[in-house]
Amino acid sequence: MRVLQVIDSLQPGGAERMAVSYAELLHKNGHASYLCSTRFEGILKENLSSDIGYLFLNKKSSLDIIAFLKLRNFIKKNEIEIVHAHSTSYFFASLLKLSGLPIKLVWHDHYGESELLKIRKSRILKLLSPSFDGIISVNKKLKDWAIVNLMTKNVVLINNFVPEVQFSNIKQKLKGPEESFKIICLANLRPQKDHLNLLHAFARLAEKIDATLHLIGNDPKTVYSKEVLDYISNSQYKGQIFYYGAQTKINEYLRQADLGVLASRSEGLPVALLEYGVAGIPVVVTNVGDCMEVLGGIGVCVEANDNEMLSVAIHEYYKDKQRRLKDAENFKRHILSEYGEDIIYQNILDFYTKL
Repeated sequence: MRVLQVIDSLQPGGAERMAVSYAELLHKNGHASYLCSTRFEGILKENLSSDIGYLFLNKKSSLDIIAFLKLRNFIKKNEIEIVHAHSTSYFFASLLKLSGLPIKLVWHDHYGESELLKIRKSRILKLLSPSFDGIISVNKKLKDWAIVNLMTKNVVLINNFVPEVQFSNIKQKLKGPEESFKIICLANLRPQKDHLNLLHAFARLAEKIDATLHLIGNDPKTVYSKEVLDYISNSQYKGQIFYYGAQTKINEYLRQADLGVLASRSEGLPVALLEYGVAGIPVVVTNVGDCMEVLGGIGVCVEANDNEMLSVAIHEYYKDKQRRLKDAENFKRHILSEYGEDIIYQNILDFYTKL
């Protein structure tokens, strides 16, 4: 197969990581694999194998004719059969299909606000949905929404996944005392991820235990991200809270942590949770999106917006090292069996084949 993944940016994020992961997965299994970033490049480009065909459009507007023709010529030159558009990149991809290119078009819905689907802005999406040959949803809520609201018959649920990483020597070290209880959170500084909930929970913990909090994720320079960073700067525990920004070698950091946490107020199927599992650390997450389903009964799930219960759950893991080690081992096994690349490859291959 000759498949092009299309994504608007290669800045770190769940949809962006999945676009790169799908390109790598297909390449690894002998297919002609390509990836196009339409608007922005970013550090995820470093994760892309040199053998994968890559195109950056530097798109300046929704109807950038030069960028559109560049992409159209790239598809024709490389005889691409399937265009797999992730998240908001569906608009340009739909125009390709409507221009008469003989391609199969897949839209991959990574929408992270599963709890807010009733107010989702989707007028253009609905208008263009007849051009989709298939839709991939990352959880059941999104699949059900697509079936009801969009005009595409072929809608499937395929889980997000992460490849199992072959670990080498750790070069990137977590900051702070080596002996501290290290809590890590992999999440861009967006309101959906509710870092303030986690920071309030950590303040409760820091009064009782020797712990450090490690935040990894992109700073989009918004009012919310400034609020998070200002909170850290003004916290009496700022010497125990470390913000690393966006990073590429995430697994090196995760392997050093004692616990992975997500304090989100809304999710789809968070890639970060899968990465915690592959790295072999136990988890505490909020009960949003598919988080509870991903846990599979391993780890702790608390209600969103409750920093007291979040701090209690983290404290319980701190007190019980044997439980941490046991849950970490079982969670890794669960993630690799249910969300590993082998099972997802079979799912996506079957889906592509039936388009």
